[in-house]
Amino acid sequence: MKIEEFIKNEKEKPLDNILSDGGFTAIFRTIACIGDSLSSGEFETLNEKGERCYNDFYDYSWGQFIARCIGSKVYNFSRGGMTAKWYLDTFADENDLFNPDKKCQCYIIALGVNDVSEVIGEKYEFGNIEDVKKDNLETFCGNYGKIIKKYKEISPDAKFFLMSCPFNSFDEEKRNILYDKQQSFLYDLCKYFDNSYVLDFRKYAPDYGKEFKENFNLLGHLNPAGYLITAKMVMSYIDFIIRNNPRDFDEVGLINTGIKNYK
Repeated sequence: MKIEEFIKNEKEKPLDNILSDGGFTAIFRTIACIGDSLSSGEFETLNEKGERCYNDFYDYSWGQFIARCIGSKVYNFSRGGMTAKWYLDTFADENDLFNPDKKCQCYIIALGVNDVSEVIGEKYEFGNIEDVKKDNLETFCGNYGKIIKKYKEISPDAKFFLMSCPFNSFDEEKRNILYDKQQSFLYDLCKYFDNSYVLDFRKYAPDYGKEFKENFNLLGHLNPAGYLITAKMVMSYIDFIIRNNPRDFDEVGLINTGIKNYK
């Protein structure tokens, strides 16, 4: 055994080593995945009329692949088409997702795709970190920040991992511009909230363009292998963050136990 495999490596990038066992992600025994169709294992199909159909198969979500890999309890707080505004306005309450009985040690938030579509459609504005500070729920940023605030009230010491939207060479320019804004906003959030880290798929994940789609897509969404490789990337990235910030995660086992370490 070489200890170098389990500690910080200055030359390593977050997704240089894709893990099969989840690595240090397994220190979290309760995890919630907040997201849209890509967090819900959605399969896109064509019916006999050639119309597109969308179904969430949660058992194929990357969250449930993580659950089976590391043996932890993983909640799908997600649905196809989800936006930060929908989550806050009705979805979370209708599905009892702010119930303290479901509090977790770790929250992975993968929102932005549908929100960007809403911004492009001029349904609401993108916003910025100031909307989070002011609880302005008229913008994507304000709603996203409010979700974190709600869960920090429920689980004050939980760790938050915020996922940026992957680069896709097929995306149009105005969408890419907004995805870049989302990426920057997530870093601002992690400066504003403690215990928060960016899973920067936009910078470190592969291009979700032609080659990716040929191997891992079922029409416009992922196929089973696509959700599995996403799980591997999420776990590997979280493992990287833990290895590079070990002192931040010393007390994960105490989260939500009521036990404090007065060091």
